[in-house]
Amino acid sequence: MHIKRHLLLPIYIFLLCCSTALFAQDPPARGGVIIRAKEDTLIQEKRDTLLTQEITLSQVPVDTVKTDTIKPKNELLTDVVEYYGEDYVYVDRKEGKVYMYNEAYIVYEDLRIDAGLIILDYNKNEVYAKGIDSAGVYSQAPIFVQGPNKVEPDSIRFNMDTKKAISYNSATEQDGVKFIPAITKRENDSVYYFKNVKFTTSERTEDPEYYFLARKAKFVPKKKVVTGLVNMYIADVPTPIGLPFAFFPITQDRTSGFIFPNIGEQNRRGFFFQNGGYYFALNDYVDLTLTGDYYTNGSYGLRGDSDYALRYKFRGNLSFRYESLIESERGFPDFSQSTLYNIRWSHTQDPKSSPNSRFSASVNLGSSRFLQQSINQTNNASQLVNTLSSSVSYSKTIPTQPEVSFTIAATHSQNTQTEVINMSLPNFNGSVSRVFPFAPKSGVKKGALQNINLQYNVVSENRIQTTDSLFFKKEMFDDARIGARHTIPLSTNFKLFDYLSMSMGANYEEVWVGRTFDQSYDTETSSVVRDTVSGFDSYRTYSFSTSLGTTLYGDYTPKKEGGKIQAIRHTMRPSISYSVSPAFDQFYDEYVIPTQSADPLVQDEIVQYSRFEGTLYGAPSNNYSSGLSYSLNNTIEAKVRDRDTTATEPKKISLINNLNFAGNYSFSADSLNFSPIRFSAGIPIIEKLELNLNGSLDPYALDNNNQRIDRFNIDNGGSLFRLTAANVSFNYSFSSKDFQGKDDDEPEDDGNFENDTFRNGGRPDDLFGVDSPIDNRASQQRKKTKDKGQSWYNYEIPWNLRMAYTMTYSNSVRQNEISSQSIMLSSSVELSPRWSVRVSSGYDFKNKGVTLTQLRFERDLESWYSWFSWTPIGARNTSWNFFIGIRGILKDIKYDKRREADRRL
Repeated sequence: MHIKRHLLLPIYIFLLCCSTALFAQDPPARGGVIIRAKEDTLIQEKRDTLLTQEITLSQVPVDTVKTDTIKPKNELLTDVVEYYGEDYVYVDRKEGKVYMYNEAYIVYEDLRIDAGLIILDYNKNEVYAKGIDSAGVYSQAPIFVQGPNKVEPDSIRFNMDTKKAISYNSATEQDGVKFIPAITKRENDSVYYFKNVKFTTSERTEDPEYYFLARKAKFVPKKKVVTGLVNMYIADVPTPIGLPFAFFPITQDRTSGFIFPNIGEQNRRGFFFQNGGYYFALNDYVDLTLTGDYYTNGSYGLRGDSDYALRYKFRGNLSFRYESLIESERGFPDFSQSTLYNIRWSHTQDPKSSPNSRFSASVNLGSSRFLQQSINQTNNASQLVNTLSSSVSYSKTIPTQPEVSFTIAATHSQNTQTEVINMSLPNFNGSVSRVFPFAPKSGVKKGALQNINLQYNVVSENRIQTTDSLFFKKEMFDDARIGARHTIPLSTNFKLFDYLSMSMGANYEEVWVGRTFDQSYDTETSSVVRDTVSGFDSYRTYSFSTSLGTTLYGDYTPKKEGGKIQAIRHTMRPSISYSVSPAFDQFYDEYVIPTQSADPLVQDEIVQYSRFEGTLYGAPSNNYSSGLSYSLNNTIEAKVRDRDTTATEPKKISLINNLNFAGNYSFSADSLNFSPIRFSAGIPIIEKLELNLNGSLDPYALDNNNQRIDRFNIDNGGSLFRLTAANVSFNYSFSSKDFQGKDDDEPEDDGNFENDTFRNGGRPDDLFGVDSPIDNRASQQRKKTKDKGQSWYNYEIPWNLRMAYTMTYSNSVRQNEISSQSIMLSSSVELSPRWSVRVSSGYDFKNKGVTLTQLRFERDLESWYSWFSWTPIGARNTSWNFFIGIRGILKDIKYDKRREADRRL
């Protein structure tokens, strides 16, 4: 329905008197009328009839007074007003109102209101908007949009002059937090006042599963929310959890602020505050988190974590942990006090930022007992880690011809059981790329001469070995060993008789050291005296080697056609190599130990030693070495008929992967010339299951004292070889996906859990358990169910199972025993889209006991999440942990309760 023509002139005169300008930008879709006033022309556009009329000021009586002494009022509207109604737009001149009904909207400046009914009062310059109530169904509720802000109330009243507004039951969102006030008063663009407002992160704004109700609140977008009395409601039931007043900072940028601690009680240390502190948003590139723990018996812990990143350059993380632990109470006999610390640093560089240089760091060092005794360590699987390691390195490549590259690094390795620490601080590795002096300038290199090549490598180290108690102290540097090793390998390769590949090479090595050790025998004390000689010293060695290898193929095709096996191929790669190295006895000296016997037949003992013994790279060999090494690699494959009848080619499968045999024969040894033969193989059993085995076979027999003797075992009444050691292992995983068609959009589950155990040096999977804050697989499954349009959980329950088995056999001295045998299992089952259960355990067949066992129950509560982790079995590790909290920006609202492992057991 449209405005009648005879109403245009009064409206136009009214707009002139009010000095109001109404401009339309685009014509309405249907049935709308746009009225615009512009200088001396009023244009009415009507899409249905495409009728355009102009009314100029010449049609209006002209005022004879040239100068108006009355100062005109300021304009009420400063921009175009566009409004529209699907069913009708009605102008009431008497009341000064315009009514728009059904899918109506009004646009003014950056403001837009859509609603079922909109009333424009141009006397007050106000807009009223509400929905349509038809047969008890309320529809087309107002949608108020101004700039980036969007509000969806039941009804709204807005003044276009003052920019103030009042809305009822509106809903808006800021940074993931939804505000649902009963009454909202909009003071201006930056201040809102709420009455009976609900705060929640729930996706269901009409019926949230939880919310915080504030009786009064002031809201400044992107800055803050200040409230009066506020308390939590769960399923519309009030709880005593609340505050007399509250302040919530809201910003799109990182903001510094306090971190609320966890409060609890521990049997041996009393009440505690854990993980409380402050977060510093230093700038756009670096932040800092400082947290701490305090126990009422005096124990405390301090932690600092900093993340830093510069886009397209680098990123990293630095963390430090320090704990002072007190056991029992002062004055008691079992009182003890200890300190623990741990330092971690990871740094990665974007390869594109500097292609010819790279800096990286992966540091994990600290007290050897930190992972086992920390008061804030929830990852029980990390307590099984026995080694900590670190590496900080800088590498540089100089793109010359030949290419030169070097690396400067510092490394660290620490055994948490023996508390022995090995460091290389620093070490230098340099190399010059391979050079072919006789190669042609163009074309392929042919023959032994053209393939001659050499390169240069140098390694220099300052190696330190110390213990946990001397770390970071002056004494750790007393026994540091410094040295450098230069090597120049020279080699060539060529074809022999077209089927044999032959290579020949020589190696030159020179070692530099900073100090050596002289030895002598002191007759007065009857002991060997070892003196340290400081100063530069060096020795040089060289060796020669050659090798020969080829590849043999054996094919077998069954005579019977149409069978399942169509062909079998056996691939063998035999190789032999010979190496020789002279004796470097020029670097050896002697000292004499006088005999204490009066028997003239007993002579003095002559001891040979090298002054390089105990240096960084040890002493050169004073024994001539000449030996032959041999190996045989086997691979057996088969072509079988494919189960898919549409396949045109047979399916290729592997029967044996890399069945290897290797050993050597010494020409320079006086006896026991053959070494034990080492073997290894991978045998596929079924898809994704491969049996790995390795071991050693000794051809020599043992005497009555279980010592190897120079006699073959078969000549001693035994078999051809003695099995002295063997290891069998396999890893297998399967899931419900293996028994059903896989969705193309569904990601593959590779079982790789990037958890704290892996970062500490343990297994990357979850066979030892997992202590991540919460696994989001329940949420992913719920999303997939929602995307597929399923309103309830189907009968297919996703699950997976992982197994790892290992067995070690020892028989080097006739013990004939299985030294270790265990199996580890881990499984997860999603009982519903929001319920999942995890279990990891194992059994030690050698010690006849269950290994570390962990149960984990996870529940997705939509806006909340909850999990319970329980370790009922495991030496020193029995514990449990319960957590429930809110997702997203309100994650500090949580409850965490746990029972720590008893470290005294």
